[in-house]
Amino acid sequence: MPKFPKIALTVAIVGLSAPSTVAAQHAPIAAESAAPAPAYADYADLVVAAPVIVDATIRSTVRLKPTDSAGLPPSMARLYVEADVSALIRGTDAMPARLGYTLDVPLDAHGRAPQYRKSRVLLFARAVPDQVGQIQLIRPDAQRGWSAAGDALTRRIVRETLAPDAPPTVTGIANAFHTPGDLPGSGETQIFLSTADNRPISLTIERKAGEAPRWSVALSEVVDAAAPPPPRDTLLWYRLACSLPATLPDAVLHSSGDDATVAREDYALVITALGACDRGRRS
Repeated sequence: MPKFPKIALTVAIVGLSAPSTVAAQHAPIAAESAAPAPAYADYADLVVAAPVIVDATIRSTVRLKPTDSAGLPPSMARLYVEADVSALIRGTDAMPARLGYTLDVPLDAHGRAPQYRKSRVLLFARAVPDQVGQIQLIRPDAQRGWSAAGDALTRRIVRETLAPDAPPTVTGIANAFHTPGDLPGSGETQIFLSTADNRPISLTIERKAGEAPRWSVALSEVVDAAAPPPPRDTLLWYRLACSLPATLPDAVLHSSGDDATVAREDYALVITALGACDRGRRS
């Protein structure tokens, strides 16, 4: 692979980031005017998985020979792409001014690959070890056509992800139980979640006689039942809506009879309030 001159790009989360050679990556770039509004969950999937995020412009593409495109069906081609870096959105190291990576793309009816030269793109990637200037996209559609909305959403999610108080990754439900109150129709359901780094997250659903149930999220051992639920399209909403199971598993439920029924209803209330983890249409 060719060597490129390095440029020192400072990580600027509000402003400004590199996998390339090995894995298959594909997806044509849609024009900004034709692209739908970016879905938060779709971009959050990319951001949380990508240690390197770059705003770049494609300089050239070369279609690789079939011998260098093992495993691709006849309707696909593998390109070697070189792109000039405009901004480092996420990453800790100085990046070369030019990056190389592979991209798997669908062929048109005439067997031709899409033309990307001069296209501005967002690349969600990781560095290739011991290969300076080479990156590997984190998944096949991790090259995205640049748009102002996609760029702004990417930067916002990066800021949320790197914030000191960022919510941890939810891996499941540890346990849940309902405690009835003194008055009919009152009580409290507590649901404790498991997380990737063992930091606490719990859901509390409070019922008061004659009132609608109210739920809240706690990111520490201290529960504030008055705290509002997380707004949609925030990192905490994403951690919950895109990770929690649709129904409360029996194995984690430490209540029985009517209390178990209420706990399941309260959990369903939370899932309904969170809404679907909508990743939208790929752009």
